[in-house]
Amino acid sequence: MTRAGAAPFLLAAPGEPPAIVHDGGRTLELAAGLLRHDLRAVAGVEAATSTELSDCRRVCVVVGIAGSPMVTALAGQAGVDLAPLQGQWERYLRVAVRDGAGRRILLIAGSDPRGAVYGVVDLSRELGVSAWEWWADVAPRRNERPQVDGARRLSSAPSVQYRGIFLNDEDWGLQPWAAAHDLAGDIGPATYARIFELMWRLKANLIWPAMHDSTKPFYQIDGNARTAADYAIVVGTSHAEPMMRNNVREWDSARNGPFNFFTNRDAMADYWRRRVDEVKNGENIYSVGLRGVHDSAMEGAGSIEQARAGTEDAIRLQRDILARSLGRPAAGVPQALTLYKEVLDVYKAGLKVPDDVTLVWPDDNYGYLHQLSNASERRRAGGAGIYYHISYWGRPHDYLWLGTTHPALVRDQLQRAWTTGARKLWVVNVGDIKPAEYLVQYFLDSAFDASLLDADPARHLAAWSSAQFGVEAGAEIAGILRGYYDLAWERRPEFMGFGQVEPITPNRRTDYMASGGEEGVRRVERYAALVARAEALAPRIHAALRDAYFELVLYPVRGAANLNARVLKLDLAAESARQGRPSARHLVDEARLAHARIVTDTAAYNGLAGGKWRNIMSMAPRRLPVFAEPAWPTYPADQGRGCGIVYPFPYSADGDRLAFVKGEPATQVVTLAAHGGQAADWRMGDGARGMTAAVQSGTLDAANGYEQRIAIRYDGSDKPAFTLQCGGRELRANVRLDPPAAAGVPGEHAHIVSIAAGSAAPNPDWERQPGLGTSGDALRARLDLRSRAPNDVGKAPALTYAFDTTTDGGATLRLVAVPVHPLAGDGRVRVAYRLDGGPVQVADYGTTGRSDEWKRDVLTNTAVRSTTVPRLKPGRHTVRVVALDPGVVLDRIDIVLDGAPELYGAALDRLDQFR
Repeated sequence: MTRAGAAPFLLAAPGEPPAIVHDGGRTLELAAGLLRHDLRAVAGVEAATSTELSDCRRVCVVVGIAGSPMVTALAGQAGVDLAPLQGQWERYLRVAVRDGAGRRILLIAGSDPRGAVYGVVDLSRELGVSAWEWWADVAPRRNERPQVDGARRLSSAPSVQYRGIFLNDEDWGLQPWAAAHDLAGDIGPATYARIFELMWRLKANLIWPAMHDSTKPFYQIDGNARTAADYAIVVGTSHAEPMMRNNVREWDSARNGPFNFFTNRDAMADYWRRRVDEVKNGENIYSVGLRGVHDSAMEGAGSIEQARAGTEDAIRLQRDILARSLGRPAAGVPQALTLYKEVLDVYKAGLKVPDDVTLVWPDDNYGYLHQLSNASERRRAGGAGIYYHISYWGRPHDYLWLGTTHPALVRDQLQRAWTTGARKLWVVNVGDIKPAEYLVQYFLDSAFDASLLDADPARHLAAWSSAQFGVEAGAEIAGILRGYYDLAWERRPEFMGFGQVEPITPNRRTDYMASGGEEGVRRVERYAALVARAEALAPRIHAALRDAYFELVLYPVRGAANLNARVLKLDLAAESARQGRPSARHLVDEARLAHARIVTDTAAYNGLAGGKWRNIMSMAPRRLPVFAEPAWPTYPADQGRGCGIVYPFPYSADGDRLAFVKGEPATQVVTLAAHGGQAADWRMGDGARGMTAAVQSGTLDAANGYEQRIAIRYDGSDKPAFTLQCGGRELRANVRLDPPAAAGVPGEHAHIVSIAAGSAAPNPDWERQPGLGTSGDALRARLDLRSRAPNDVGKAPALTYAFDTTTDGGATLRLVAVPVHPLAGDGRVRVAYRLDGGPVQVADYGTTGRSDEWKRDVLTNTAVRSTTVPRLKPGRHTVRVVALDPGVVLDRIDIVLDGAPELYGAALDRLDQFR
């Protein structure tokens, strides 16, 4: 046999399918079947699979384990050194070889079965097969003569050893879907086979099975455990399920007594022992510790000290069970303790955890890791991991419908985990899997290759979009999705009712109305612009990818836009009626249409692919008020007369004119209204100076609610002016020019100065976090920064921000941060700051538990610390900021002067889409 070669390897040609030869065993048989399926989808060929090399005539792919007879023989004859695979975790070597009979062989040798599987997965990726080929209908492009690289390739070891997903809150998607499609009538073997195949394609190896009371427990459905073993998937259980038990439907209080370790220890020990005996031959990670029956605090503990002692005793008992059942010391059995909710408090109270148990640090359910390992914890033999949410049911509000966690936040938090040594286990709560596909992939891609976290997350999104839909559409799709995540960062769609859960509260008027409605209008317009982009692109998407485009782009973008439109337009209707404008009834009609579109799109989703996805998508998880069709209000007819200009209060500062900064070209919007239900034609008047309009004429009628917004562009000249002709009248617009700030220095706009944190000069204590925060240009204090005391700030490099003001009066200085938690349990989250020559002050962003402040922070993705300035004189000012602790993220600085409007979001120059 000849030596290995590096030439391109022609894998298939019309009428010339390769043979896929594997070592045997169910896992590699399934891997061969995966490759066979992908070759059929890409090249239209039917590859044979076999365990005998003699069945290969001309071209074959050999998939095996280093050390097996077939792989050893092939490698020896071709001079392929397999030594680098010895003792390795989930690695493979791939190389093309040719024998004397002229057979061309692509050898994939794994260090273990999953290593061999990942070799097949990478080959499929090279063929252009998406991880979402089945789960999101991403059909690969046809290529009748696929070629792959034949050079020797030794894969890297995965960055994180155990990488997995937690199926959770499955009540409204995955479980109803499985009930209609799986022969088990539940999340059974057929469903798990599809999930495990997806995990293969994403190079995940750990499952925490679905465990709500809507779902029959994993081990009670015949075939589930066998399917996990077939796919070489490691099985664990969630933070609330010690010893592989699903307490929700497996613990019978009537038969077994209370789930109280203090009074019913023997029954609980027997319950755990029986399950360990059942599953001991599988590959498992055992959750240890103790909570209540279902995601609740430990029963029977009257104090945190009693909970600590009980947890330590339970862990000792659980480890004894493991040692006896598995026949080896507990220290050699993979175990994890997830420090979730009150368990973290117990841990902080001094819980002693065996050194070999992996500590799993959770986030706060909203994407912010509570804490990570300190210096001593990083030395633990069991290492550390993380449990992260991109879907959540609970206080202060669920987000179960759409996947909206910002990739830039995911990156920031995973960087923290990686930097502090949490590299043993990463699990992400994926809810129903759909429609969080992209976020699932970004998390798991980063877990497998942590170097991805070094790059701007926008690069990964762009590459992913192109991989799913082709390079031609990929850039535009990535831009649309970035806008989608940016808008959800300000407030997730599910939070737009401005209510809470546990207890469930009714919807209320949104905070976007505090500005007189203009802030809400602009948010609706930004969403509408995203939808327009997505819909304009849709006809250019290849027909075979239309379902995928609907699932991955159109449905989430339109769903978020329509829910925002329904909520905000109802609020705007009330505001319009209050202001005596004609558009109230029209806005109610548009809100009703927005709700109808959600209903229609959701029905379309469940009808995709000939009914493949029936029951997978609910537009109202838990039937919360934010999703409900509202009672549609009625408003009296507008009683006004003639045409009038409505200025964008309070963006005009004094409410009756357009305000621009002298010499700075910009665009503002006025609304032209025709009262009394009488249609009117309008046009721009003659003789405008320094002002142009995006549209020159139009008609105000029932179709637009007798109102039209008109974008007016100011060119920076000294004496701008324009008029509007409407209904036979000339309307002279009021324009005001505010004095400019110095070049390159932020100034006032409507009595607010807003400064993006990233506008500061480079500073050795801070690093940019692209895409993060309301500014998209946040700065993070270096993760390796040593905490310093406030009295040391004079020796530290400061971020310096200069700004100009023209208002003479009181002001509020707001330092807006991203609401991260201390990097480690013994840390804090602080910056020191100083305005002009004033005293050094400290902003501490730490929060306690589920306080009202924490709830506000996670609902808005902001943490705000303010100081009142009794008088801020007009002129140049400077704010200096010094990092006191690692990991604090500064988003922006707002200086809010007397007379400024109330705003929900960032200050005006950040909100104004036209500037």
